[in-house]
Amino acid sequence: MPRFSIIVTVHGVGGRLPTTLDPVLAQSFADFELVVACTEPDSPAGALVAEYAGRDTRVVRVAGAREAGLRAATGAYVLFLDAGDVLTPGALAGIDARLRESGGAETEAGIDVLRLGHERVPWWEGEPVAELFEDRDPADVRLPVWATVYRRAFLREHGLVLPEGRCADLGWAGLVALAAGETAVLPAVLPAVCVRRPERRRGGGTTPAARAELLDQVELVLDRAAGQEPSGDRAGALFAQLFSRLFAEVLDTAATAPRDRAFFRRAGRLYRRYRPAGHRAGTVRARLLRRGAYTAFRALPALGRPAARARAYAGRSALRRRRALTYAWYLRRPLDENLAVFAAYWGRGYACNPAAIHRKAHELAPHIRSVFLVKEKELPHMPDDVESVVIGSRRYWEVMARAKYTFNNVNFEHAVVKRPGTVHVQTHHGTPLKRMGVDQIEYRAVAAATGSFGKLMRRVDRWDCSLSSNTHSTEVWSGAYPSAFEHLEYGYPRNDRFCTAGPAEVAAIRERLGVPEDRVALLYAPTYRDYPRDVSAQFDLARFCAELGDEFVVLLRAHYFLDGDAGLRQAVADGRLIDVTSLRDTEDVCLAADALITDYSSIMFDYANLDRPIVTYADDWDVYRDTRGVYFDLLAEPPGHVARTQQELIEVLTSGRWADGRSAALRSAFRERFCEFDDGQAAERVVRRVLLGQPEEELPAPIPLRERLPAPAAAVSRPRTPAR
Repeated sequence: MPRFSIIVTVHGVGGRLPTTLDPVLAQSFADFELVVACTEPDSPAGALVAEYAGRDTRVVRVAGAREAGLRAATGAYVLFLDAGDVLTPGALAGIDARLRESGGAETEAGIDVLRLGHERVPWWEGEPVAELFEDRDPADVRLPVWATVYRRAFLREHGLVLPEGRCADLGWAGLVALAAGETAVLPAVLPAVCVRRPERRRGGGTTPAARAELLDQVELVLDRAAGQEPSGDRAGALFAQLFSRLFAEVLDTAATAPRDRAFFRRAGRLYRRYRPAGHRAGTVRARLLRRGAYTAFRALPALGRPAARARAYAGRSALRRRRALTYAWYLRRPLDENLAVFAAYWGRGYACNPAAIHRKAHELAPHIRSVFLVKEKELPHMPDDVESVVIGSRRYWEVMARAKYTFNNVNFEHAVVKRPGTVHVQTHHGTPLKRMGVDQIEYRAVAAATGSFGKLMRRVDRWDCSLSSNTHSTEVWSGAYPSAFEHLEYGYPRNDRFCTAGPAEVAAIRERLGVPEDRVALLYAPTYRDYPRDVSAQFDLARFCAELGDEFVVLLRAHYFLDGDAGLRQAVADGRLIDVTSLRDTEDVCLAADALITDYSSIMFDYANLDRPIVTYADDWDVYRDTRGVYFDLLAEPPGHVARTQQELIEVLTSGRWADGRSAALRSAFRERFCEFDDGQAAERVVRRVLLGQPEEELPAPIPLRERLPAPAAAVSRPRTPAR
């Protein structure tokens, strides 16, 4: 029997799982088992756990959540962690020493419950907050489940079962406190932190179902406490402490959901039923809850606001007031369960992941009316079979108010209201190399351009689902946009074409762009800079095209190079350069290109799905890294050869190294990390899960990377074979 069972729970995705598993396996005290409970064992997270289990026999993989992990545990003591929690170095050795000092050397005796010093790391900014325990009242239900060691025999003797639901921690802590009674000893383990937890921001408020679950946990604990018939000062104090702590949670929740009359009434009934004799409600909110004064409770936060609201309303223009009134009227109408709204790049046309999902919805969910939102100037460019609505028009506010489903690769404007029962999918538009969201805060130039991070997070709180093309993205989205959305690790729908297009489609695109059959097409796609840069002085594109020779033609996707540059106009005239900046479908340009040249643009992650050569031109990497912030060192893990000067770039291309074995090896490692889910079925997975409501197990399983057949490059005259 191992000394400890470390139970780690993984819900769906595994982006932060190594952050937890690696520190546990590196502990100096080795007498433990690591039980990893996966709520979705067939997900990529489950595959990652299986990989760990194959490398270390102490890792045990089970299907389910915490209770399943507890049933599988065989250790004398158990400790629960969630993915992302970190067990600090030496923690298990310190815990073991403290247990032995208190008579816990044997498996059936000793401390029942041991609290651990722990640290909460703020999700945004501020210093980490450490809490180190002295002896504590065993009824303190604030003590976290994830920073507590339990004697497994004690849990078994009292028949303690982890409650179900999102508020289970509160119920579990109360049940354990009641079972431990006066016998529990809760000393500090060491004057140090044993568990470090990054705070999970939970935005967007709570749902009626979550609020009902909270009251279920409250009633469970208070009913159990009342059944023990407490007597004497000690028992009365225990009951009162449980009551106060639990109803503090209820009051906080009621304050954030003042319109939930059913929640308020049930909470009031529980308050009156279980209130200990002599217990007095100390706050106005508590007194209103006790009396069942729903109207007064709801009105309380609004006192003092009318004047401010009147001033704000008077300051609005007549047009904005009419828009607000129109939108408010539509918001009173029922949701259209068969209406889906799509938008991309702030209304700049039919593009990216939303367009790919829109196309697949027409195929698989024809009962869904799909509307695409665009700016008025984009209407002439929209496909004839796509219903389009102009952003800002009356119809725009109607569909935004009534749509059951919304899809966007950026955020909708701040005025849009997230109605209960709607589903908003954030599709994103790239794999992140540069810092995103709240991770930009420490980079002043970028933070200034972003504006209010508070407004950003209120928009993020509208997300129900966030799309990922790899686990790297999942981890970044979790930290950069901390909220309560669900991660969909399905791949990017716009990249489906990279696996479904055939040689005829590639040839047709090249012919339409004017790419000669005997030329190697190099796509040059630099990224945007957040700092001044004299592009023409640092990269002479006209000279670059001339020195490459007649073997190559350059496809340029960057508008600012051509303005006023006579040399570039001559390169275009000579057929050495084709300007593809204005083309709306980036996927077409990628399919036409035999190789990609870029600096730090996220296009590299998409293009890697084609398994074609990529060359990184990183002449200002140090400035970009320090000014913009990055998530990993691109120069240490590039998708191909790296050039730091224009002359190096020309040499890589003219020597043939751009397509050599070293290039292929670097690209293979890059694809393993960043092309996990882009297998040509991403759009189908999204439509089936979101619009058709199918469960995960019915969705198309990801095709392994080595079995995929990327669209062949035109310059490569060989049979289409599986990618290596």
